Amino acid sequence: MEAVLQTKGLLSLPSNPKLRVFNSQQGLRQRVSVQKPKTLSGLSLPLNGFQKFQGFVAKPHDFSRQNRGFICRAEAAAAADGQPLFAEPEKPKIFGVDSSTLKKIVPLGLMFFCILFNYTILRDTKDVLVVTAKGSSAEIIPFLKTWVNLPMAIGFMLLYTKLANVLSKQALFYTVIVPFIAFFGAFGFVLYPLSNYFHPTALADKLLAALGPRFLGPLAILRIWSFCLFYVMAELWGSVVISVLFWGFANQITSVEEAKRFYPLFGLGANVALIFSGRTVKYFSNLRKNLGPGVDGWAISLKGMMGIVVLMGLAICAIYWWVNNFVPLPTRSMKKKEKVKMGTMESLKFLVSSRYIRDLATLVVAYGISINLVEVTWKSKLKAQFPSPNEYSSFMGDFSTATGIATFTMMLLSQWIFRKYGWGVAAKITPTVLLLTGVGFFSLILFGDPFAPALLKFGLTPLLAAVYVGALQNIFSKSAKYSLFDPCKEMAYIPLDEDTKVKGKAAIDVVCNPLGKSGGALIQQFMILTFGSLANSTPYLGGILMVIVLTWLAAARSLDSQFTALRQEEELEKEMERAAVKIPVVARDESGNGSLATGPALNPAGGDSSSSSPETTPRNI
Repeated sequence: MEAVLQTKGLLSLPSNPKLRVFNSQQGLRQRVSVQKPKTLSGLSLPLNGFQKFQGFVAKPHDFSRQNRGFICRAEAAAAADGQPLFAEPEKPKIFGVDSSTLKKIVPLGLMFFCILFNYTILRDTKDVLVVTAKGSSAEIIPFLKTWVNLPMAIGFMLLYTKLANVLSKQALFYTVIVPFIAFFGAFGFVLYPLSNYFHPTALADKLLAALGPRFLGPLAILRIWSFCLFYVMAELWGSVVISVLFWGFANQITSVEEAKRFYPLFGLGANVALIFSGRTVKYFSNLRKNLGPGVDGWAISLKGMMGIVVLMGLAICAIYWWVNNFVPLPTRSMKKKEKVKMGTMESLKFLVSSRYIRDLATLVVAYGISINLVEVTWKSKLKAQFPSPNEYSSFMGDFSTATGIATFTMMLLSQWIFRKYGWGVAAKITPTVLLLTGVGFFSLILFGDPFAPALLKFGLTPLLAAVYVGALQNIFSKSAKYSLFDPCKEMAYIPLDEDTKVKGKAAIDVVCNPLGKSGGALIQQFMILTFGSLANSTPYLGGILMVIVLTWLAAARSLDSQFTALRQEEELEKEMERAAVKIPVVARDESGNGSLATGPALNPAGGDSSSSSPETTPRNI
């Protein structure tokens, strides 16, 4: 009579005993799950049958113990290569890119296109408004940048910091961008058509008669205050929506590997947006030709362009909403890195103490001052040549398109320039372009009359030739800045030691960037108030530009020699480190399987790995 033994706490034998391989996800620490006792179908187990059962499973158990070292070594070798023991299923790809990555990159590219499309329209329109307005001129720009734009930018960033502490990221994004969209729509359809009713033209005329023409620029801010507000909002769109909102969102949802691969493509896409938006500005600016007499053509053009800006803004919000709701976003570590914060005086002391940082700071300040000196003078000549807002805007549309094409081409050529000629030549291209075109531009302004007969053969006047040369200078200067100057500036930080790198960048951000942007405006304000007008100041501005660019070239030459020496020193250190690395020898164990050296050879403090705690080995089943 066969009796089935009812045991408690003992494992039952499965019908087909098999050796189970360790799961790579669990590693070497296997947990034995205790199952409920089950009776074996078709098999009776006597009281002493458990001992026979042990003998039956002993062989596969011994096999597992004998080859355990081989399995461990295989898993360790795979981990050393950075790959799992068992390959995960490959993710679906489109054009060689993971579909999950494309779901992030394509919307980001569309957002960037829409943002820069709007920025080009706003940048061209703001200049038309403040330069061609009645009772204003290009002389308003230096005062506007210093006394209106800078305080409002500081105030906005303080407000943004406060909002960031109380709002979620999505709420903060909408809270910032929606007022921009609402303002630009309201300006095109409400503020500009009614501007004659609330601009204090009579008060500005009385003050101008009392103070004199040298105060035309500051008083124009009061005269056309709504246009100045548009100017500031357009400037803030570039710094806030592009730098803060877009790049903050892009850095939040992309990994480092994705950023390295796709961020450069955003730069190329930005120039494509310049080309298309320039054509858009050109189209709306030429609408006046098809309108009847007595119709304000610029008001119609402005409504059309601001309507597109609003639609693009709504598209940006829709894309942002879609990404946040339908794209799986990566999780970030909550650990924060400590930032080096330097005050203005600490930054100045650090700038003075390091020759390398001084030269790098000179590059940044010189570019900001130089581009400001030329740009404002050029826009004053541009107004003289194209006094009508539609004509001015049409020319700016062509200017934006040409800038986009030139920058796109220079970005493609920049890699070849760096590879063939090195950092030094690339760093000197931008100041050289500014110097050559600056000499031609100021020469046509100051000594244009002797060139008039020769220019007339080409259908040009000295003023129109100066406008074209100034446009070429701005186009080539900006394209060289985006494709060569900015990469050179960032590359210059790489060979520095960590302390100098962090402190130097903080010092340049605190002191040099604002000084470069406002330095040119302050120089022009001083010249205008001293000599009465921007035209009377032109010879002195040309001389100041030449001195600044020559100083820039000298700093670039000095920085090139220091940069090359640091790079050679860095390469030598790397060669010495590679020569000093000891490669672990693959040893053979008793079973003939190759394995990495363990124990004191690779882990001196760890002792013999084979004598680790029992928990690191599989439990006996």
